Amino acid sequence: MLPVLLAIAAVGVLCVAWGVLVERHWYRLVRYRLDILPASGPPQLTMLHLSDLHFVRADTRKARFLGTLPRADVTVVTGDFLGEPDGVETAVAALRPVRGRFASWFVLGSNDLFVPRPLNYARYFLSRGRRRRRAARGRAPELVAQLLADGWEDLSNVHRSISVGGLSMELLGLDDAHIERHDLRLAPRTAQERFGVAVMHSPDSSPEAAACGYELILAGHTHGGQVRLPFVGALVTNSAMPRRLVSGLVLMGGSRMSLSPGLGTSKYAPFRFLCRPEATLLELRRKPV
Repeated sequence: MLPVLLAIAAVGVLCVAWGVLVERHWYRLVRYRLDILPASGPPQLTMLHLSDLHFVRADTRKARFLGTLPRADVTVVTGDFLGEPDGVETAVAALRPVRGRFASWFVLGSNDLFVPRPLNYARYFLSRGRRRRRAARGRAPELVAQLLADGWEDLSNVHRSISVGGLSMELLGLDDAHIERHDLRLAPRTAQERFGVAVMHSPDSSPEAAACGYELILAGHTHGGQVRLPFVGALVTNSAMPRRLVSGLVLMGGSRMSLSPGLGTSKYAPFRFLCRPEATLLELRRKPV
């Protein structure tokens, strides 16, 4: 019996070492083609979707990876730029090369607004609902100011009609539903003839956006579960979404949601397992006739 227990312990240690030393830095770019643009729009529009970067002050490998990504027509970051307040300048500088040709958009996540704190992992499994915790405010105003100065647009609780690369859009941006800062009063569509895009941090707002008829939804927050097991999938998602809808392309009625597993992790949970960090390139094309 003892040899078996030792073998199990050894496998566990190796899995943790893999998650900490290898997989959390094993970045990749995933491409999806979506034939969803209206006939009146451009033949193609590319969107680079980034999320949950969790930058700390010294984060050179992640910054180098961002520098290798192809430039897209539109770049969207769905929150949690920061892993600590000292990461503001690092995050802004690392994102400079990936700004979109036509537009660069972002919303914030809770880790941008408040200073992350250590958390007992067991709470993710034992908690029966969200409990409010005291948290110190982070450097969100400085982060937003520096991003705006670099040409990014803050979509936190924003609803407007715009034209991007020849595509008429109805654009919805929502603040973080995970900490109840989203304003769903903005969600109803007012320009159905335009292509609807909804941007949010937590996917908890996605059912409402889909019900309102936004053709494309972009969200993050779940980290893809961060830890997945064979035949089980993600252990937790920290979201109201079902565990099987934890990342990737999700079909919600007539809407398509890009749910990013993100590129980072909390500095208090620095590991991934069977859940590589990802950037997503969406190649949007006209619907087939």
